[in-house]
Amino acid sequence: MSKESSPRGDTTGSTYTDLGASTAEAYGISLASRLLARKEVGNAGYEDRVRQRCSVAVGDFTMAGLLRFCNQPVQAGLAALALAAPIITDIRMVQVGIQKKGHASPVTCVLDRGAELAAEQGITRSRAGILAHRDQLTGAVVVIGNAPSALLSLCDLVREGIRPALIIGTPVGFVKAAESKEELRTLSVPSISNEGTRGGTPVAVAAMNEIITIYAELTRDS
Repeated sequence: MSKESSPRGDTTGSTYTDLGASTAEAYGISLASRLLARKEVGNAGYEDRVRQRCSVAVGDFTMAGLLRFCNQPVQAGLAALALAAPIITDIRMVQVGIQKKGHASPVTCVLDRGAELAAEQGITRSRAGILAHRDQLTGAVVVIGNAPSALLSLCDLVREGIRPALIIGTPVGFVKAAESKEELRTLSVPSISNEGTRGGTPVAVAAMNEIITIYAELTRDS
């Protein structure tokens, strides 16, 4: 059984960074949203920062209470970024949404491979893509925002010995989405997920981007 935690450790202070805000107006909007989120969610540590960003991404502070953090996932993500570990996504939308500034990790999508396997076995392209990338998954950050089938296959691979550095799993939907996230939380791998059928690309991207932002701040200040 995994160890689920919600540490309230290192405080994040009152500063705010948005790597994607390129104009004063964009930064002002982003800052105003984050200040509201800090008030509603709390600002006691890195996990609160992820909760804030995911809540802003979906426009609903109840998302903060649905998020689950297992086996020190933020710290695991920061360590992976320090090694420029690959970030592997389930769909193009997640790949495009992940911030490219502030780190050196390549961001790829499993849909680049596995088309023949999907056709042969009649499985989803995302599931086939995960299976086709099995040799690249150990040490990688895997971000799944859409496909429960991909997350279920990834969980199977973890049980076989594949060890991603971090799994962000927030697939959305009424068919196996909640179940796939529940299964993820039974594993010893570091993970960020959410309870229930909600989630989706915005949540997965927001969680990853907040870890990237924290990493950029730490490396800038070091």
